[in-house]
Amino acid sequence: MATHRMKVVYKITYPNGKIYVGKDLTDSINYFGSASDALIALDFTREQRRDFTIRKELLWESGTATDQEVSAKELEFILELRANDPSIGYNRWPKFVLQTTT
Repeated sequence: MATHRMKVVYKITYPNGKIYVGKDLTDSINYFGSASDALIALDFTREQRRDFTIRKELLWESGTATDQEVSAKELEFILELRANDPSIGYNRWPKFVLQTTT
């Protein structure tokens, strides 16, 4: 039975509560993004790495969106969830700029 591949935007939540938002154009159940291994490793001790659970949530999916539309939706969620704020998430694009009020 042929299935139509969905394109998805997902959120990964790590045990420390930090998040990573990404997209998957193939809807692979086993894909967990391309966040920086080194960056994530800095937040966990050797002992914490021995029993490590992450959660993957699909935030949005489409069977008809173009790749460009999926990328736009991914960016929208990164900004909305502040996944690019180093205190909240592991996304490093777009660069987080702290908004100050004057």
